[in-house]
Amino acid sequence: MNIFNVKRAAAAALIGFAGAGAVSQAWAGIGDYEFQLVQTEIKKGDGAIVAVRLIDKRSGKVVPDAVIFAKRVDMAPDGMAEMAEPIEQLPSTDPGVYRFKAALVMAGGWRLSLGAKVQGETGTLENKLDFRATP
Repeated sequence: MNIFNVKRAAAAALIGFAGAGAVSQAWAGIGDYEFQLVQTEIKKGDGAIVAVRLIDKRSGKVVPDAVIFAKRVDMAPDGMAEMAEPIEQLPSTDPGVYRFKAALVMAGGWRLSLGAKVQGETGTLENKLDFRATP
């Protein structure tokens, strides 16, 4: 093998590694993100605050600046999905933490359903998070 062939082999290897890096980046997708409740028990009331973190599951880091376009809170875990209450998104106090004010009128099981767009990703992130409202 002469020096010319060694250079060509090295160049081909570098191109292959660069291409593999690009492909691995393309595999990242909306499924690599999830919302997690900050608290699983929240005191019931008209102005109850429900907070969630948006996590990149690959790194474990919080993700700021997602655009939340769908939000709903209801009592589906207790078999009363039709018992939906108003919910309002509040300004964030910490990057990657999203807060909502909800009317949790009864103690029991509640479900927060969210739809969001994550910056730089295609597709829609949808999560349903169950928590308990306590007296």
